[in-house]
Amino acid sequence: MRRVAAVVIMSLACILSGHASAEAQFKLRASVDTSATHARTLATADYLKKLQEKSGGRIETELFHSGQLFRDRDVMKGVRQGAVEMAVPGTWLLTGLVSDTDAFLLPSFFGQPYPVVYAEADGRVGKIINDKLEQKLGVKVLGPWLPLGYQSVYSTGKSLKSLDDLAGMKIRTPGGAGLEEHARFFNAKPLTVAWPDVPLALSQGMFDGISATHESVASAKLWESGIKYSYEYREYIGFYVPMVSESFYNKLPPDLQALVVSVWNENVADYRVRMRDAQDEARRTMEKNGIVVTTPSENELVAVRGKMIASQDKIAKILRVSPEVQQQIKADMHLAE
Repeated sequence: MRRVAAVVIMSLACILSGHASAEAQFKLRASVDTSATHARTLATADYLKKLQEKSGGRIETELFHSGQLFRDRDVMKGVRQGAVEMAVPGTWLLTGLVSDTDAFLLPSFFGQPYPVVYAEADGRVGKIINDKLEQKLGVKVLGPWLPLGYQSVYSTGKSLKSLDDLAGMKIRTPGGAGLEEHARFFNAKPLTVAWPDVPLALSQGMFDGISATHESVASAKLWESGIKYSYEYREYIGFYVPMVSESFYNKLPPDLQALVVSVWNENVADYRVRMRDAQDEARRTMEKNGIVVTTPSENELVAVRGKMIASQDKIAKILRVSPEVQQQIKADMHLAE
């Protein structure tokens, strides 16, 4: 009996050991600093849910939103230190590490429709930037980026009917040389103010308007701080870049490495639609709360972009966009040297 019991126990141990090996768990924690209802947070949550399901539980995922673990400006440090495995930071927060992420602020992108910008982000330009991010940050970029949406301009007291109306205005920007140069091009004065300080600064008249997105304005209810007008001039599209730490990615067996990439790529088109829908919904919310929105015609945007492109090389130098990326953009957009 003892001999039989020993055999049974040894057999059971082998079965359990084999099961544990087949069901090995990998922990994937993701950090974003947007709220639980923000479109980026929702897209990340959906990705994590699908990844856990499709891995059969071999990858266990957890999302920390609203800056619970890190603000986006600090999240790459967390990724490098192994405190979090996934981040989806904005391109504007990566420029200090890879300056080419500012390329979409070049004049040639001003007022461009989504398909034109996507073609560059998803094409050779995006690949150059992704390769640099992976090498510099020690990460694996999962695939196409998420669009935050178009940057527009908003005013407290001055009706905005054309870009000429920006002349003389003090405009709050998130910072960065590209947006500051844009403001100066329209004869406005750029001021850098942290987003949490914007509502109070607006109500106190520190500046006349802001550069932001519809969703940002709606989520902060900035009509309560005095915003009355919006001009949808499609200044540029900011992107969020989905990435996991290289150390986490390299620990995965080949089938799971393929899965973390394929799940993102299979769903990103839907996520992009949701991001755009969120901006459209925010626009409707603004209008319901009294903000007057004006949209320039395509011809107006083309005319302005034509004037701005004369300063393309100057802006590229200020932004430290690499010659390789500059040349690729010029070739893709058929810009004269």
